[in-house]
Amino acid sequence: MNFRYVRYFLAVAEHHGFTRAAAALHVSQPALSQQVKLLEESLGIQLFDRSGRNTRLTDAGEVYLQYVRRAFQALDEGKRAIHDVEDLSRGSLRVAVTPTFITYFIGPLVAEFYARFPNITLQIQEISQERMEGLLINDDLDIGIAFDDGDSPEITSRVLLTEKLTLVVARHHPLAQQHHITLNELNDEKLILLSAEFATRAQIDRSFRQMGLHPQVQMEMNSISAVLEVIRRTSLSTLLPAAIAMQDKELVAIPLAGCQLERTAVLIQRKGAWETAAARVFIEVAQELADKTIKNRNT
Repeated sequence: MNFRYVRYFLAVAEHHGFTRAAAALHVSQPALSQQVKLLEESLGIQLFDRSGRNTRLTDAGEVYLQYVRRAFQALDEGKRAIHDVEDLSRGSLRVAVTPTFITYFIGPLVAEFYARFPNITLQIQEISQERMEGLLINDDLDIGIAFDDGDSPEITSRVLLTEKLTLVVARHHPLAQQHHITLNELNDEKLILLSAEFATRAQIDRSFRQMGLHPQVQMEMNSISAVLEVIRRTSLSTLLPAAIAMQDKELVAIPLAGCQLERTAVLIQRKGAWETAAARVFIEVAQELADKTIKNRNT
């Protein structure tokens, strides 16, 4: 159905005649009459009674008018909603993060984003990087925060920050007072690590193989909070970013000497995906926070 036919019908109904409607629409009356006639033919029903001096809606026309007005109202509301989304007075965003970021990066990021854009609804989930990429590709997710380990051609990424992994121990641990730990000392450590589904664990195992290290992995867990709780209560240690330990007075982060266990945090999206206004400002806030984190680390 031609959208113009419907708009012409509405004009005739609201102006109670073809002459006034044609003047309001800046079209000729014969052209207007022809367009409305085509609409009636497409519907298979007469909408106007033209038999008298004045043009009147038929019963069918009265019913149809109600739906047409409702439809145009919805279209107008849609137009306003688009502007609302663009000026960030409303909107929603689907975000996923790999687990280790929840502890120290996502909290401040979400707090800052909410302070600036309180009307944007955030849906945040903590999932593996592999599943995250699948959701992005299927358009079930807008933004992911993960590591620079993906290789899907359908995913694009931008670097947020690079961070070093440190040996994290409890303050009662024998190594807690050391300024650094050597590779030999690391090789003798009894570790509790995140389980294999975590990108951080895959990176650690890869680095161990490259350096010829064989530390004793005593436990594996699929929760970073659980790992830290065990460390607080035992002499086990783990490998995590220093920023995580710095948030807990019971923990100490010991730098590794002679090696660089690094991971690069990236913000990932589906290649070619439409970027909403909410997504754009979320990326801006994330980059600001990442830059601030790097600056604080270097001062």
